[in-house]
Amino acid sequence: MTDRQRSTTEKNPIATPDRRSRRHLAKRARIIDNAWSLARRDGLTGISLRDLADSVDLRQPSLYAYFESKLDLYDAMFEDGQRQLLDRCQAREPLPDPLDELVAVVEDLVRFSSEDVVRHQLLFQRTIPDFEPSAAAMEPARQFVDLMSERLRASRLEDPGDVDLFSAIVSGLAHQQVANDPGGDRWVLLARRVVEVLVADADQRSARPTKKPTTTRRVTK
Repeated sequence: MTDRQRSTTEKNPIATPDRRSRRHLAKRARIIDNAWSLARRDGLTGISLRDLADSVDLRQPSLYAYFESKLDLYDAMFEDGQRQLLDRCQAREPLPDPLDELVAVVEDLVRFSSEDVVRHQLLFQRTIPDFEPSAAAMEPARQFVDLMSERLRASRLEDPGDVDLFSAIVSGLAHQQVANDPGGDRWVLLARRVVEVLVADADQRSARPTKKPTTTRRVTK
């Protein structure tokens, strides 16, 4: 009798809070995945909540158990995309030479943007009116910035102006790759030239002696 009762319990476990939480998170992850699919089909701003609910076997009002609003859905997608970028960069073992490593990171960034145009639009362009990512959604982006800062310092690019210039040029490479050669490597192949030019420029400026301001003496008669 005891064995039979144990067997019945094992076959019909009580739904604990942890189990419900795992189911909720799994469903939420599926909704996010399907939202990406709909965005690739219809555009980011064209995501239909009704179609999204249908794709995960829910009624549209039931989506609000997972996301408070459509902007909340975009926030979750933003965090998911930033997490993908961070995971990708952390998955690879850093190269021993700092310059080679920085080139590899730039190549990864440009390829990452080109592989999914919709994801690029959400992460790196202001495509959604009134959308501002939350602090939680920005957390993987902050971790990625920390990772990039380490790579830049190792290549002697730590002046704020150098970092801003690096960011602007790499963003330009990614935008050009997405707009003109999505899935290709035309602008990916420029990564080494860009990094070498920036490092050489920083080295040249750091070696250049600082000019002392000249003072003009007034000659009185």
